[in-house]
Amino acid sequence: MSDLPARRSDQRASDDDRELVAEDLRDAFGEGRLDNDEYQRRIQAVWESRTYGELDRLTADLPQPLQRERRQAEEEQQKVVAERKKRELREYLDEWQAWAGAAVIMIGIWGISSIASGDLQRFWPVWPIGIWGLILLVSGLGGRDKDKKEKGG
Repeated sequence: MSDLPARRSDQRASDDDRELVAEDLRDAFGEGRLDNDEYQRRIQAVWESRTYGELDRLTADLPQPLQRERRQAEEEQQKVVAERKKRELREYLDEWQAWAGAAVIMIGIWGISSIASGDLQRFWPVWPIGIWGLILLVSGLGGRDKDKKEKGG
């Protein structure tokens, strides 16, 4: 029932370690696993504890608190969603980078062919550049709509 780092039971505990155990006890009390008297005794013992071993004994008979499990699951889910969004944004920006590179090449071909012919030719790159850009814009907006649907909005 511990998020504490790997340690020996005779090592000294910090205030953060004691606060984590106190939080576990508050959760256990809220879940009905401890009555008020036992909760008060254990909380007092938390702040009097000096070592990890003393802290561990205070929660040894309790399962990991449900609230912490839920919080950890929510945090993990948020992390997965954030990483997915970051990856999708990077992919979307890479697509725009490819679009810009292709646009430069097509405009360069148009410019060279206009110079070679001695006459300004019709600006044909507008069609592939424009259509491709429109597709990228729509796909970017479509991704935002998908995110809104996933959030229930």
